[in-house]
Amino acid sequence: MAQINPHINFNGNAEEAFRFYQSVFGGKLNQIVRLKDLAGPDFPIPDIDADKIMHISLPIGNSLLIGNDVPSFLGKVDEKENRSKISVSTDSKEEADTIFLRLAKTGTVEAEIGDSPWGTYFGMLRDQFGIEWIIEFNAKKT
Repeated sequence: MAQINPHINFNGNAEEAFRFYQSVFGGKLNQIVRLKDLAGPDFPIPDIDADKIMHISLPIGNSLLIGNDVPSFLGKVDEKENRSKISVSTDSKEEADTIFLRLAKTGTVEAEIGDSPWGTYFGMLRDQFGIEWIIEFNAKKT
């Protein structure tokens, strides 16, 4: 069965925020992936974004708090507006595909579902109501 996890966007201080959340909730940061870790000939990363966080997560109970920094080419997050996404962790690729396709049917796909550079099966979309969703399957957790 799918599990929902909060996903927060930051303006360059995701790691600082997650170190604070770690001090509040305890636990260990699962993974830190920086934009420079994804850089390559087909995906150049400007120096201004190189150290920004692409993916960071902290287990809290049976859930994950997930976050990232917004790359400069996407502009700044309006911190008084919605700056979060709903992240759904699934038990299989098939479940991820089903949920993704149902939400995307009347929405807008922001990242096609497929294998991510950080090792999960991942897709991102905005539904017909403007809510942003991340659908993800992590084979390492099954």
